[in-house]
Amino acid sequence: MVDFSRTERFGAWGACANSGRKVVVVTAPAQADDFVKRTADTTVFAVLFTMSFAHLLNDTIQSLLFALYPVIKDSFALSYVQIGVITLAFQITASLLQPVVGFVADKRPMPYSLMTGMGFTFVGVLLLATAPNYAILLIAAIFIGLGSSVFHPESARVARMAAGRKRGLAQSVFQVGGNFGTALGPLLAAFIVLPYGQGSIAWFSIVALLAMVLLAGIGSWYGKTLKLNKGPAHPSEREAIHELTHGKVRKSVAILMALTFSKDFYLVSITSFYTFYLIHTFGLSIQSAQLYLFLFLFSVAAGTVIGGPIGDRIGTRRVIWWSIFGVLPFTLALPYAGLLGTAILSVIIGLILASAHPAIIVYGQSLIPGRVGMVAGLFFGLAFGIAGIGAAFLGWLADATSITFIYHVCAFLPAIGLLAAFLPEMAKPRGGGARPKR
Repeated sequence: MVDFSRTERFGAWGACANSGRKVVVVTAPAQADDFVKRTADTTVFAVLFTMSFAHLLNDTIQSLLFALYPVIKDSFALSYVQIGVITLAFQITASLLQPVVGFVADKRPMPYSLMTGMGFTFVGVLLLATAPNYAILLIAAIFIGLGSSVFHPESARVARMAAGRKRGLAQSVFQVGGNFGTALGPLLAAFIVLPYGQGSIAWFSIVALLAMVLLAGIGSWYGKTLKLNKGPAHPSEREAIHELTHGKVRKSVAILMALTFSKDFYLVSITSFYTFYLIHTFGLSIQSAQLYLFLFLFSVAAGTVIGGPIGDRIGTRRVIWWSIFGVLPFTLALPYAGLLGTAILSVIIGLILASAHPAIIVYGQSLIPGRVGMVAGLFFGLAFGIAGIGAAFLGWLADATSITFIYHVCAFLPAIGLLAAFLPEMAKPRGGGARPKR
């Protein structure tokens, strides 16, 4: 297990690697305290990469639930509505609790809560592997949702602590792990669960245990960093809230919520129903459809990598604007494309649309400084909630009309991206904080 207790070593390496200076190792507590304050803008990549890998493990498990839909639909004779309700059980559990967890953690950080949350996911995996009926499937989804509700706001806080000046990059590094984990789900379902059955899901409990070990190390670093770095928020963060009226902040948060709705409602139409669409429209096998879903989810992961660093360079507002509204021509074309065109368009859509999420998180945290966990919980939770409600609604719509009709309806959602024009422009981060332009 990686030892994160030597915070000053990681910080010193990160601070001096680009400057060509000699690496300084600080050992005395007073020196360490001074060192942490002087290197508050240093990006601690060792922590970021470990959190990204833990995110990959967490979301790999979560994505298995969605990737198994074609299997459990046949095994338990479920309707599309019942499939949507499983997603709803998972997403609502996560979305309702995430802002609460984030708010509580802002007041009283809980370094080892990440490991505890992964314990809920561990239980959910075992229930999913042994579920004899639909009710137990719902309970398994709820436990996995509980794990997500703890993991995401607290892990976003850790990513923010380790980000230094590169907040967009840090969010991308953290989130891309989750996106790659989500992309792995269909592959694992296609090559492990489909051949060996529902019981093979139990092997993924080992993945949850590995994540718990990693998060125990992160918890140690988290707790010691909190003790060393107590004090007021960075001045540029305090400035951000003073330069906007409370009314403008509320309006900006409402716009961000609408943009998140547009993005995630469309994404859930792919993650929950894309395999059914491919099977129905093009006659693909379940295994082949899972590979196409993997292709889409891989493009989402790539888009997440791109969005954060670009936001650091050109501003988060521009990334939000172009990634949501800019995808509209491609979503409109998707329902009319052939199989090859559908595959190409899905990659383009995933690449562009996913680049908005790190930008939305960084922008929201700049709007409400000092509430890192609450903002992360709000927007991660909002994303899960929208996805859950969207899945249930789209399942009902698919039963009432057809699986192809939902893509005609959802194609217009990115038009909500026009609202990004009303967000105040943020200055690029300087000394650890982004500030609204005057």
